[in-house]
Amino acid sequence: MTNAIGRYEGAWDELVGLLRLGFAAPWSDEQLATEEKMWDPARSIVVREDKELAGHTASFAMTMTVPGAQLPVAGVSLVCVSPTHTRRGILRDLMRAQLTELYEGGVEPVAVLTASEPVIYGRFGYGLGSDHQTITVPKESRALRPVAGIENVRIRYADPLEARPVTTRIHNEEALGRPGMFHHDERWEHYVGSENVVTDTSGASPLRCVLASVDGEVTGYAYYRTRRTTKGFVDVSRVHARDLASHAALWQFLLNQDLLSETTYEQLPSDDPLLALLVDPRAPKPVTADGLWVRLADVGKALAGRTYAEEVDVVLGVTDEFLPWNAGRWHLTGGPGGATCEQTDRPADVLVDVRELGAVYLGRPSLELLGAAGLVEERTAGALAATSRAFLGKRLPWLDTGF
Repeated sequence: MTNAIGRYEGAWDELVGLLRLGFAAPWSDEQLATEEKMWDPARSIVVREDKELAGHTASFAMTMTVPGAQLPVAGVSLVCVSPTHTRRGILRDLMRAQLTELYEGGVEPVAVLTASEPVIYGRFGYGLGSDHQTITVPKESRALRPVAGIENVRIRYADPLEARPVTTRIHNEEALGRPGMFHHDERWEHYVGSENVVTDTSGASPLRCVLASVDGEVTGYAYYRTRRTTKGFVDVSRVHARDLASHAALWQFLLNQDLLSETTYEQLPSDDPLLALLVDPRAPKPVTADGLWVRLADVGKALAGRTYAEEVDVVLGVTDEFLPWNAGRWHLTGGPGGATCEQTDRPADVLVDVRELGAVYLGRPSLELLGAAGLVEERTAGALAATSRAFLGKRLPWLDTGF
């Protein structure tokens, strides 16, 4: 048996067969049709054993917000290996081929993904770059603290399809200031507004959309479903608003649905105002979940592609066992106005693995915390604290759209 890795030139139906096996997921035909519209065959890489499809990875070309900038990144998706071909290094070969292609292409210095199993991707240099909260708020604990201006906000229903232009505009405005969010183009408009994105719609209503407005101007929106299974609840899929009053009004609406016992949201930002506004702070029972996993395919371009909270001048000694061109000493200089990052012969001030650089790339967590865990080593006194402060973002990174 011989393995061959290369560009995928087969039909979507063949790939679907592998996806069903690799993910063991009950994807509906409708959901697969939605995924097919997003799929770009030119960005698919496969491994075949003789002629059998054994493994696959793909990516989306995306423009993602990083601290102080928007950067072209590769959103890695549809990664799977046939259950009959695991433990043979196929996933490793796929990851290396994909990251090498990104590096040689010179356009997307960063790869990001969401992990079905979070222990998998660290060995390929991915670091956990964002998190979010899964919350469940019982109806009896729905009370919010007063918010100025909330009485001026009107909430009304809208057709999700007809509302797409305004909801996409509000989303993209927010994305400009939030690391980890990415620009929604026409493809993503369709994807996030599709009935078929979720795998399980049992007991669920159609996707609903409500708009918040002040003086006739739309200031926010929410997507949600109601579900009546063993219990009745509101299942929120996204909330975006231009101001705090609109944000609070949308949540007040979502928490106050008649005949439904609770409201759930699986992707609340970890710094969302809702967590502070609830009168009962225990009510949401937040559970932290991993969001984006971040991999620097080109350390120099990636670190020069974002800005820094304060002036920084540091030599990073980077280890990268998976992509050797990243290993070495990198001189990072910059600040709020931009940065440069070049290889150097100067001694390192801080020693860091590429996985930890991915973890802090979007502004969270801090290098100092990773240093306290023994994952980053300071060689020059004070360098770790100064570099850590420089890497922090103004807002916590958040992935609002899975892919």
